[in-house]
Amino acid sequence: MTIPRILSAFAAIALIAGCASKVDAPIQYDLGPLPTVAATAAAALPPISLADVNSPAWLDNNMMFYRLAYANDQQPRPYAGSRWTMPPAQLFQQRLKSRLAQAGGTVLAMSDAALNIPVLRIDMDDYTQTFDTASHSVATLQVRASLFNGRALLAQKNFSSQAATPSADAAGAARAFAGANDAVIDDMMSWLATVAPKK
Repeated sequence: MTIPRILSAFAAIALIAGCASKVDAPIQYDLGPLPTVAATAAAALPPISLADVNSPAWLDNNMMFYRLAYANDQQPRPYAGSRWTMPPAQLFQQRLKSRLAQAGGTVLAMSDAALNIPVLRIDMDDYTQTFDTASHSVATLQVRASLFNGRALLAQKNFSSQAATPSADAAGAARAFAGANDAVIDDMMSWLATVAPKK
């Protein structure tokens, strides 16, 4: 093979490698700004210590998952070009902390909590968009909250919310999940106000 042909071959390989490596970065979504709500009295929400939210291994990443209920609802599928800015458990935890502060509550990290502050532990069971048809879907959020005083369980409750997506895609899912998160957090704050020990 002559030198010009060798150089041409290398140039072609470099061009192909460049095209193959040029992949569009995924679009990232979060839950958007906090809703505008009236702050409740701080006394209604006793101080709590919030543990890190737990989630199943398959949800412990930034992927946005959906299910096709009309095809196989046992198969969570990730969007190829869309991602959350952080794993769903972290999105929910961040939103919960912000909403509690917005409502006048006091939230402490586990490392900063006093011994007499109740600990809220949350397990996330589902955070997926489910299509019942090719053009209609809902965002589904399911969590379980457990309130502890030391090792003693004070109360436990399951919370869930479904919100219809405004569009049958990842962007629609992100908007619907913002509503689903806020609905669950509203219910959880009302619950905490009744079960957490008052100081």
